Amino acid sequence: MTDACDRLVMIVEDDRDVRELLAELVADEGFCTLAAANGREALDLLEQAKVDGLPCVILLDILMPIVDGWQFRAMQENDATLAGIPVVVLSAHADGPTAAQRMRAAGFVRKPVDLDTLLDVIRDHC
Repeated sequence: MTDACDRLVMIVEDDRDVRELLAELVADEGFCTLAAANGREALDLLEQAKVDGLPCVILLDILMPIVDGWQFRAMQENDATLAGIPVVVLSAHADGPTAAQRMRAAGFVRKPVDLDTLLDVIRDHC
């Protein structure tokens, strides 16, 4: 967890290599990062972030163990404190854009991620 940061980006991705690479690339651009391996871990981190400072955007994978992206998004939307945090779906699946739309996500970025596209989307919210 980082100290309070007004440009905090949460990355929720079950693939550790992808999660760590995204966190490093985003941090290299001056953003603080908060990373979780699944939706349950993300929700736990967000509970603490209610005290320390909430992220300005959540980058969310869909297919994850324990709590997947769909379940995470439903729980996030049901929490008044967390509901307003924009979510950007990250997916390699052909139906990713449709899934993002059905999740009422703020955006969609296809995997493998183009860094410039991802940073543009992050900057739209942070």
